[in-house]
Amino acid sequence: MKFTAILLLAGSCLVGVAAAQDTTTTTTNTNSQTTAKQDMKDAGHSTADAGKDVGHATKKTTKKVVHKGAEKTDEGSQKVENKTAPQQP
Repeated sequence: MKFTAILLLAGSCLVGVAAAQDTTTTTTNTNSQTTAKQDMKDAGHSTADAGKDVGHATKKTTKKVVHKGAEKTDEGSQKVENKTAPQQP
């Protein structure tokens, strides 16, 4: 979440710098605007990739927790079954 906020802040700063530049057409000005635009696109892609990575990690962790819980439930039911089984002489 912090990373996303930092990217958005950096992106807004870059947009502000691009908007504040002189509107005269020069080669240097055009290149810096293109760079700022590409930086914003890259930041968007990075944010999307980070979100995907978090989603994959969450899925993996959730699966792990569910499987561990099922295993412990099975252990508990086995204990109860052993305690309630009729005693053989």
